[in-house]
This record gives sequence, C-alpha cells and structure tokens, in this order.
Amino acid sequence: MLLLTTTGARSGQPRTAILGYYPDGNRVLVVGSAGGRPTHPAWYHNLLAKPEVTVDLGIFTYPATAVVLRGAERDEVFARLVEADPGWGEYQAGTTRVIPVVALVPRPGPPPGGGSFAEALKTIHSAFRRELSLIRAEVAKSGTLRAQLRINCLTVCQGLHYHHTGESTGLFPALVKEHPELADVVAALQSEHDQIAVLLEELEQLVAADALPQVDELIAQLNAHLDHEEAQLLPYL
Repeated sequence: MLLLTTTGARSGQPRTAILGYYPDGNRVLVVGSAGGRPTHPAWYHNLLAKPEVTVDLGIFTYPATAVVLRGAERDEVFARLVEADPGWGEYQAGTTRVIPVVALVPRPGPPPGGGSFAEALKTIHSAFRRELSLIRAEVAKSGTLRAQLRINCLTVCQGLHYHHTGESTGLFPALVKEHPELADVVAALQSEHDQIAVLLEELEQLVAADALPQVDELIAQLNAHLDHEEAQLLPYL
C-alpha cells in the first residue's frame, strides 16, 4: 500500500488516500477503481486538477507527477493488472465508466521534511539498509521472491533506482561544480551506481528462482557503497 497525497480540487487542502499499487519501471501505477462504483474516486479528480502529488511508500517519500494513461497504453497496462489481479476486471465489468490507470512518475524535489541534504541522505540510506535486511530475512525463510515479498523487493529496487538517478543527475554534478576536488570521488561513486544497477536488474527478473545469493550480493555491494558515499560526501552537504 502507498499513501497518495493530492491537493483538493475545490478546497486546495492536502488530501491523502491509501491505495494499492504496482511497480512499473521507474514509476508506480495506481487504479481508480473506487470498488467498482459508478463515479471516479475523489483523489482522481484532485490529480486531474493538479497532477503534482506526494507518494509515501513507507520506505521513502517523494514528489511525483500523476500521469493518466490514455487509449492503447491504458488498455495494455490495465490488461496486465487484470492478469495480476482479476478483481480489477470484475470492477470494470460492473461499471460503465472506464476505470482510470494513473502512473506516478518521480520528479526532483527538496529533501523530505525540509532538513539538510546530509540528514536526508542518512535517513534514506538507513531506510534502504533496514528494508533490505528485512527482505533478506524473508527470502532466507522462503527461498524465493513470491507475491507480496516480490512487490516489496521491487519497491526497494525502484527506490534505489530513483535515489541513484537523482544523485547521478542532480547531486553529483552540483557537488563537482562547487567542489572540483570531488571529481574522482564522484566518478568512483557513479561506477558503484552502475554496478548496483546491474544487480538490481538481475534481481528484478527473479520470480521463483533461489534469490538469496543475489540479495546477499546486493546488500554487500550496497552497504559498501552507502558507507563510501557517506564518508566522502556528508562533510560537503
């Protein structure tokens, strides 16, 4: 589940809804089913008026832009969602409206909570360490990435991708511009990002295979990278 905070179309006040979601590349998908009722949910009307939203996945919170899928793209994605959960198809069959599918696409934003970038970085790193540790424990029990565990793992993988993309395209260039002496450090950190990206891609492809070795490798490389990044960058943030 995620918390989606929109701006009320009429009130202009923050409005938060609890929704199920599906990871989809660098975005997450939510469905405006409203339990099959004949009208769209309020949060959908809100994001039509103002697509800038906030997404809280429990692990991390980030600003996003809500993009309503249309036409063939909507139909293709909805078919995939129905395949994963036939309940969506039952809702659609019970109403004359086209149930909307919305992609929540991360966008650059200030650190959560308005603190310093150093504080935000440490908070995010701690969350990733904690969540991967929990996933590792669950994988050790079951041996596979199934059902909710797979969704949890995909969420963390997606979060890491978003976090590293933000660093690579925003934080790193800004630091090198202000502190040219960090060029070699940033290059090394970027290389670590690239190596972790390969591990994330491999892990995302696993469904029923033995995932524990890949999870252990990801945790080892990620912890080393996070320690390296904090040691080198926090004094400059």
